[in-house]
Amino acid sequence: MVDLFLNRVLVENNWDQDELNTEREIIGILENRIVLLLFASTDNEKCQEFLPIVNDFFKRLKDPAYIEYPKLLTLIYISLDQSEEQQERSLKEMHKKVLFLAFEDPYRKELQAMFKVKDVPTVVVLRPDGSVLSPNAVQEICSFGLDCFSNWQESAEVVERTFMLNEEFDNLNMRTATDPVKRLKYKTEDDKRKKRWWKLWVKGKDQYEVEEEKEEAWDTKSKERDKGTWRKR
Repeated sequence: MVDLFLNRVLVENNWDQDELNTEREIIGILENRIVLLLFASTDNEKCQEFLPIVNDFFKRLKDPAYIEYPKLLTLIYISLDQSEEQQERSLKEMHKKVLFLAFEDPYRKELQAMFKVKDVPTVVVLRPDGSVLSPNAVQEICSFGLDCFSNWQESAEVVERTFMLNEEFDNLNMRTATDPVKRLKYKTEDDKRKKRWWKLWVKGKDQYEVEEEKEEAWDTKSKERDKGTWRKR
């Protein structure tokens, strides 16, 4: 996927229309993502009907106003318009996180030929490795809405790394992003078992048993001390 746009210029549909043209920027915006290539033309009636649908679809998967964690999804608008003014009209209606190729960029036509796009609108869905997941997902988006992304994500095996916790923690889906901090502050029995297991692995069984006896003796003394304090009260 990244290779498809290396040495190319992708433009962000924000107020400044920032250009992404370095290898680092392209990798950052495309790596490990499902990419939608939207081929459309402003003067086409079907495109006029579909653009608000796909824009809302993308917005509800990327905008923090609608979703807590934006999905690993990128939408690139490939204009097949006859003029730059027509392209600009479409982009004004689209989300600011949409990317596009400049009207004068001949790569628009190359992509059209590469993916054999004959009709508009067409949404080509690409896996992170650049292979085609769906040659045209227009009908799928119109029929199933946001459920499409879950299906694509499962099929493409996209990994949500942004909020993944350290692998030593089990049951990752049940924990929050602040859970490691909480576990450092509030020791649990589970933490103690893992600590003992690690000692067994590193030091060997005999030394582990000595360390465990010390810990048990310390726990016993602590409990007796607490009981003594309670009796004095």
